Amino acid sequence: MQEIGFWNDTAKAKKIATALAQLREEVGAWDRLFSDIQNLEEVCADGDQEFSQEIEKEFENVQKRFSELEFEALFAGQYDANNAIVALHAGTGGVDAMDWTEMLARMYARFCEKMKWKVKILDEQRGGEAGIKTITFEVIGRHAYGHLKAEHGVHRLVRISPFDAEGMRHTSFALVEVIPDMGSAKEIEVRPEDVRIDVFRASGHGGQSVNTTDSAVRITHLPTGIVVSCQNERSQLQNKETALRYLKSKLQKLAESNTEEEKKALRGSYSEAAWGNQIRSYVLNPYRLVKDHRTHHETQDVQGVLDGEILPFIETFLRTRV
Repeated sequence: MQEIGFWNDTAKAKKIATALAQLREEVGAWDRLFSDIQNLEEVCADGDQEFSQEIEKEFENVQKRFSELEFEALFAGQYDANNAIVALHAGTGGVDAMDWTEMLARMYARFCEKMKWKVKILDEQRGGEAGIKTITFEVIGRHAYGHLKAEHGVHRLVRISPFDAEGMRHTSFALVEVIPDMGSAKEIEVRPEDVRIDVFRASGHGGQSVNTTDSAVRITHLPTGIVVSCQNERSQLQNKETALRYLKSKLQKLAESNTEEEKKALRGSYSEAAWGNQIRSYVLNPYRLVKDHRTHHETQDVQGVLDGEILPFIETFLRTRV
């Protein structure tokens, strides 16, 4: 930051300044913890029983802070500190699946709000009757990908369907796809002859001229079949730039995938969101339970989870992978 001309590129400079502030906060949190531990040790060494309750309370506080910082230390992956690009796709279940996809979108929006992250919708396709067919959004915040990568997979909902006149219990599915935002990913070259670019009229929310011109962009990468789209920017050029960044992130992640299963999941728009593939089940009837099938972590506070209280599931998953 002391280099001459550092602030000439304002966007780049702001990113570096933000990263510096975040790193200082992390190091400062560890420094404060170590300082408090030393003070606690000194108090305990005095052997004064009069302060035993205060010491016990401070010890519990130190334990809690250490656990939180230990969890943050898990984000040591190559892209864990990056922003995340999240795509939700309705699977088996018809209108219920589209309604379930909208419920998941709300759940993640609430979670991001609790984490003080920003959410930017890139593309959204509403269902004809209700809900969302597919939605793609960018999550902007430190360790966004590190957290949300735990959500990648099929999510299953069991409930009494509000769209069934007979009040029958229905099972529906939605796929959550999470990839790191790799910026421009300069090492990935997208040749013009390898892509097909289609433009169409945006159907979502927008400002002046957004819904009256062909500003939305859909890019198909012919060699892999990957399809990305963006329609929420104000101009066709902005949508194209955002869609290309999304495409490069998917191609970069695809190139680094170690297994054929990972590559298969990344190639198409989404893998089959159906029975047998779920990573987590949300049961609202005949009992209330949310259970992660990978870690067996569960809770009966279904409403809390749907309101964004998913950090315990994420933390349990990440700790079991260490």
